[in-house]
Amino acid sequence: MTRNLILAVLFLINMAACTSKNQKQKMNQTNEKFQEVELSNATGMKVKISNFGGSIMSIFVPDKEGNFGEVVLGFDTPEEYLNGNPYFGALIGRYGNRIANGKFELNGKISELARNNGENHLHGGNIGYNNVFWDILEYSENAVKLHYLSKDGEEGYPGNMDIQVTYTLTENNEIEINYLAETDQPTVLNLTHHSFFNLKDGGISPILDHELMINANAYTPVDAGLIPTGEIMNVENTPMDFRTQIPIGQRIEEDYEQLKMGKGYDHNWVLNKDANELTLAARVYEPSTGRTMEVYTTEPALQFYSGNFLDNTDKGHNGTLYQFRSAFCLETQHYPDSPNHANFPSTLLNPGEKYTQKTIYKFGVNP
Repeated sequence: MTRNLILAVLFLINMAACTSKNQKQKMNQTNEKFQEVELSNATGMKVKISNFGGSIMSIFVPDKEGNFGEVVLGFDTPEEYLNGNPYFGALIGRYGNRIANGKFELNGKISELARNNGENHLHGGNIGYNNVFWDILEYSENAVKLHYLSKDGEEGYPGNMDIQVTYTLTENNEIEINYLAETDQPTVLNLTHHSFFNLKDGGISPILDHELMINANAYTPVDAGLIPTGEIMNVENTPMDFRTQIPIGQRIEEDYEQLKMGKGYDHNWVLNKDANELTLAARVYEPSTGRTMEVYTTEPALQFYSGNFLDNTDKGHNGTLYQFRSAFCLETQHYPDSPNHANFPSTLLNPGEKYTQKTIYKFGVNP
């Protein structure tokens, strides 16, 4: 081998080593952004939360025999949330749920938003609050406070939005979520939390045997794009009536237009309540484990989603492939597309005002 050839080979080896080193450094720097905290209480309940998307990664609670198990869908590491289902356990904003045609008018000015759901806007756009890193402001054994500054023009929304969200795990096995936000321009805001629950086994089996009660006499019907029509319809004598606790699967396959549009339940229920008082919105019971979950909120509505678009493509905890209807969501919220419906409760937030809301997921067991 000639001297020049040897030098060339050594040069290429050195370049490859440098490239590998740079890639490793870059990966480490990226990984350093991901943080994971664990909350725990005296009963043994544990909740893992990532700073990426403010996502609840895991919730371990006991069953009627005292055995602890997973009750949410999620991934084992924070990094996996980059390429997995973007909404597993995440904080959602600036506007949770859908806005028709990706636009709304405010004070005579039309805001054009990202259209990431066909012609519509869903869960904050292409890079919603579920796809950003939140700052961890405070952290203790039972609470973590997160912060995010959503800049003016992000996903098309006006105004800089300063947001704090605090997760607290109480000694009563409650996950309490407190939201606080302020803006420097008139804008709209509808924050929510998007955990996918399965009280039996964390997503291994379907959730159709879970029994559900929703404290609502009415819901908002949708069109083929799952956008509210503007009507508020009574649930009586329809498959949308969950005022009495019944299995989720009992009527999910009925010949009912609204169920066909959503491939199951994916609708907004109008809660029975006054103003922003903290009240019971829903209750869930899983018969085989005895696990229960109650949802309390200051919000006026609740989105119940029966996992109709899970399709075995997301590999989550312990390699579990999440199948069709292997989880449900109960997202406390304002109505979808409220900025385009004057008869819906307003989601307007002005400078000088403070947006606050509270949601509680309380876990228990029935013998």
